[in-house]
Amino acid sequence: MHLSEITHPNQLHGLSIRQLEQIARQIRDKHLQTVAATGGHLGPGLGVVELTLGLYQTLDLDRDKVIWDVGHQAYPHKLITGRYNHFHTLRQKDGVAGYLKRCENKFDHFGAGHASTSISAGLGMAIARDRKGENFKVAAIIGDGALTGGMALEAINHAGHLPNTNLLVVLNDNEMSISPNVGAIPRYLNKMRLSPPMQFIKDNFEEQVKQLPFVGGDSIPPELERIKEGMKRLAVPKVGAVFEELGFTYMGPVDGHNLEDLIATFKQAHQIPGPVLVHVATTKGKGYDIAEKDKVGYHAQSPFNLKTGKAIPSSKPKPPKYSKVFAHTLVKLAEQDPKIIGITAAMATGTCLDKLQAKLPDQYVDVGIAEQHAVTLAAGLATQGMRPVADIYSTFLQRGYDQIVHDVCIQNLPVFFCLDRAGIVGNDGPTHQGMYDIAYMRCIPNIVMMAPKDEAELQRMTVTGVNYTKGPIAMRFPRGNGYGVPLMEEGWEPLEIGKGEILRNGDDILMIGYGAMVNSTLQAAEILSEHGIEATVINARFCKPLDTELMFPLAKQIGKVVTLEEGCVMGGFGSAVAEALLDADILVPIKRLGVPDILVDHATPDESKAELGLTSPQIAQTILKSFFSNQPSAVV
Repeated sequence: MHLSEITHPNQLHGLSIRQLEQIARQIRDKHLQTVAATGGHLGPGLGVVELTLGLYQTLDLDRDKVIWDVGHQAYPHKLITGRYNHFHTLRQKDGVAGYLKRCENKFDHFGAGHASTSISAGLGMAIARDRKGENFKVAAIIGDGALTGGMALEAINHAGHLPNTNLLVVLNDNEMSISPNVGAIPRYLNKMRLSPPMQFIKDNFEEQVKQLPFVGGDSIPPELERIKEGMKRLAVPKVGAVFEELGFTYMGPVDGHNLEDLIATFKQAHQIPGPVLVHVATTKGKGYDIAEKDKVGYHAQSPFNLKTGKAIPSSKPKPPKYSKVFAHTLVKLAEQDPKIIGITAAMATGTCLDKLQAKLPDQYVDVGIAEQHAVTLAAGLATQGMRPVADIYSTFLQRGYDQIVHDVCIQNLPVFFCLDRAGIVGNDGPTHQGMYDIAYMRCIPNIVMMAPKDEAELQRMTVTGVNYTKGPIAMRFPRGNGYGVPLMEEGWEPLEIGKGEILRNGDDILMIGYGAMVNSTLQAAEILSEHGIEATVINARFCKPLDTELMFPLAKQIGKVVTLEEGCVMGGFGSAVAEALLDADILVPIKRLGVPDILVDHATPDESKAELGLTSPQIAQTILKSFFSNQPSAVV
């Protein structure tokens, strides 16, 4: 059977181990060829090919439910659930999503782009099943990196309290998140990997006991059952009984690339009542030697040469990425100030804080996939006079929202939040778009919010954030490359809090851009000028506090206002300006441009902006229609 013929995972039933191994090779080939062409996540999916095939051999996917944590490890799942012929569109506009989406396929039982959610979702499905009197299996596959997230541990705590609720948790243990895992839990799992196989000892003990003349039938006397349990605990490290003490039946570690062992283990696990955890040891990047050797670099890749593994170079050199400029600046500042502590939540390479780790390891902290802990850890550091810099993607900081409110802002602690990947992120889709940070942060008292117009202003804002000690301060910046403006190596001057700047003067309309939209605002102003309309353009720099001393007189004088932001319009920067004008009784027409109340799907940032009407020509055309209806509306 060829992989292209599989449109339903139940077609795997009855295939021999040899046939499944052939399917596994085809999955890896298709996975590698596709990601090499389109870019995307590589290592996670390559590592779970046999796990996927082995598990699905033991399930009826017309009834049973499978929940994949995060979703980027589920590319093999996608390839055997009817998406083979469209897989070449991976992460492209209107193509196959890079994560699981319930609306994309009936076998995507739960959507996810953030880690540590699978056990909670699976337990919810299992409880619903039991209350409805239904009968199907529920399996949640979670990576060992996601197990560092508190939500996963909360779910384990709950599931272990429900001994009559059947739930299978498959721990995909490859010793990695994106970077190597940190913390006590990964260290414990590593001990489990190296321990003697518990299940073998338990089963062998049972067989030996049944041969004793005073033991009748297949049951073991309670006294010997207790001895068996004691032997299990002796067979593993001193903390090896943790999962069983939490109420789970533990099985493993199992070789995650041995189909025969996987199938046998999963079949056995399905027969055990209550919550069961199967510990599967896998290799991230399995089957592609380059990815196996560089597990961090090949977690995800832009398009690359499959033979050499090297990224396909762009046609022309690009300016440095915002993340790299930020990290470089922070390292320079941290070298001068030992109180600066950079904090990441398992995203060292993505945020480029690995540069701080390499240069100043004592001023770097990776907390694992635990954003809530990261925020409150930063708060604790701040109480002792340290300068914590919490560098967390905008989409992931949502997970620590209560901590921002309760632990940082209410106590007015000087934590510097750096929101990487803010705005339209692109091909990863709705779960990763940084749309909401302006709206979800500006309503909290005490916090200062800022966003740079380019990479040089990012440097100055980094200095501003580190030096600000009156309370919390946040800086958002986009994914991708800067504009190539000149950068400084040192001597950066901090910005005055709450002060913007005028970039262009005109009498016909006031355009106020925030952060990544400032450049598009200037371009739109030049297009309007070609139509005889001259705009004043303000780089707001700060969303909170607003520079009302600059904005209010110009709004009164010009009488027409447009705000532009790369984030949700509802409650965003434009709303802040509109509210301020209204509160000051400045009743002028205002147009807020940004992301409307919709989810932005996977596409390139440029494609998304075009769909949202946020390209410079579209902005100019919208302004012409809204404020200058007597002008020609066609903008080229």
